[in-house]
Amino acid sequence: MRNHLLASAAGIAALVAFAAPAAAQDMVEDAPFSGVYVGGSFGFDAQPNDVGETIEFDRNLDGVFRDTVRTGTGANAFAPGFCNGAARSSANLNCRNDRDDMSYSARVGADHQSGNIVVGVIGEFGKSEITDSVTAFSSTPAFYTMTRSLDWEASIRGRAGFAANKTLFFGSFGAGYARIKNDFTTSNTANVFSSTGDDNRWGINAGGGIEQKIGKNFSIGVEYLYHQYQDDDYRVRAGGNAGTPFTNATNGGTTAGTDFRRNFDYFRWHSVRGTASFRF
Repeated sequence: MRNHLLASAAGIAALVAFAAPAAAQDMVEDAPFSGVYVGGSFGFDAQPNDVGETIEFDRNLDGVFRDTVRTGTGANAFAPGFCNGAARSSANLNCRNDRDDMSYSARVGADHQSGNIVVGVIGEFGKSEITDSVTAFSSTPAFYTMTRSLDWEASIRGRAGFAANKTLFFGSFGAGYARIKNDFTTSNTANVFSSTGDDNRWGINAGGGIEQKIGKNFSIGVEYLYHQYQDDDYRVRAGGNAGTPFTNATNGGTTAGTDFRRNFDYFRWHSVRGTASFRF
């Protein structure tokens, strides 16, 4: 993840450096970063490695996810354990890594420059191709994988910075609203599985970057942004067959089934991207 981020940042910074000479033209602008602008971004997104993430169980459906699912003999049905990622098979803990991938967005904003100080607001709508999975393995054997992905994200952020001639150094912070898609897959064919949860979530965005004017109306830049959303209400229920560990009332549970959830409540990732804007 770190190498991908560094490579993306280096490539985008090289683009800024290549284009900077054009910005040295003698343009008469008292406030080059004032005005309304539209543009877009393209880059690479990476998420923290959620080491130690597991799936938790509510065996008696009391809302408390601290229960152990047990076999008919009383043994822990999930003794094989858990892994960070999506299962490759049912037989072992071999999982695919979470996917770090590209992102892209459209943006509109407005800035006001007074001397060297620039303040403004930016709105953005975009998409990231990242996924975040965790898998539990039962002794059956079977796998149970819960996966998050991002359908879309909208955000509005304030930004403030310092303009040195035609170069702007800025920081930004604001609110995000995203549609986070949760999926569940399993190799268990003995039970019936259903899911509940809200896809739309509020979160935060924070970061900073450099913007370089090129000519009178155009600018390009490099930007880092951190995204965080609380995603804590997705549940999967295993029901159906009354003879399984999930529905056996003699092992501390109920015949109505067992609920699953992820023990990490947050979906978060880092973005490094190039930006381009047209300023009116």
